[in-house]
Amino acid sequence: MNRLHYEDLIKRELLGDLGNAGDITTGFLIPEELSTRGWITARSQGVLAGIEAGLYAFTLLSPETKIETFFKDGDHFEAGDRLASVSGSVRTLLTGERTALNLISHLSGIATATRKMVEAVKGTGAKITDTRKTLPGLRALQKHAVRCGGGVNHRFGLDGAVMIKDNHLRCLPDVEKSIRELRERLGHTFRIEVEVDTLDQLEKLLDHPVDLPIDIVLLDNMSDEELRQAVKLVNGRFITEASGNVTIETIGSIAATGVNYISSGALTHSVPSIDIGFDFE
Repeated sequence: MNRLHYEDLIKRELLGDLGNAGDITTGFLIPEELSTRGWITARSQGVLAGIEAGLYAFTLLSPETKIETFFKDGDHFEAGDRLASVSGSVRTLLTGERTALNLISHLSGIATATRKMVEAVKGTGAKITDTRKTLPGLRALQKHAVRCGGGVNHRFGLDGAVMIKDNHLRCLPDVEKSIRELRERLGHTFRIEVEVDTLDQLEKLLDHPVDLPIDIVLLDNMSDEELRQAVKLVNGRFITEASGNVTIETIGSIAATGVNYISSGALTHSVPSIDIGFDFE
C-alpha cells in the first residue's frame, strides 16, 4: 500500500492514545536517552497483513527508529515467529506499541479469515470477495488485508460500480427503461450489478431482452438449492455473486452451487484479531 493510505489514520490513532498530556507513565519512568530493541512476535498462527502500516506508528513518533521486517503481507506465520524488530528510544517503542499491535492484529485477523475461506472453496472456481461493511476509517486497509488473504475486492465505494439493490428497485416504475438509460450515461468501464432475493425476481429479470445491459446479478440470502437453480437459470448470461449467511462452515456448499463470486461482510466487520505481541530484549 502507499503510505498516503494510512498516514493520517496512524496519526489519529496516536493522538487519540496520547490525549492532551501524552504518555505520562513512560514520560515519568523512562529516561529520555534509554534505547532498546523489541520484537513483534506472533502468539498464534495466521496470515500477515498491515505490517508496514502498523510499524509506521514508531516511525511517526521518531524517524530515527530502525525497523526490520522478517515477514511480508500475505505470508503465513506460526506461533512464536518473530515478524519484525524495532530498535530505538524506549519511550518511542512503549508509546507506539498499542497503535502498531492493534492494526497488525486486526488486519492479520482479516487476512487469516480470508485465507481460510479461499482454501475452503479451492477447486470450485468461486472467488471470495469483501463488501462495504467495513469499519469507519479502515476501509482501504481492511480491503488490503482481504487481498493479502487471497480474496478479491468488491467496489471500494459508491462510485466504484453501479449496484442496484432491493430498495432501489422499489423506487423504479420501469426497471428496464431505468437500466438502459443508466448504461447510456455511464462510462464504459462501469459494471452494473442488480440484486435479487428470490428466484421469481431473477426470472423476471431474465424475462427482459438478452441485451439488457446488466453485468452481474447478486443472489442475496438464497439457500444452496436456490443458488443452484439460479446459476442454471442465468446460464452464463451474467456473472453470479452469492451473499448472505456466508461463514467458514457454509462457504464450501455455497461454492459448490456454481456461483462465480461469494461476498462476505463478516470478513471485515467481525473477524477476531490475531494474537501478536511486542517483547523487549
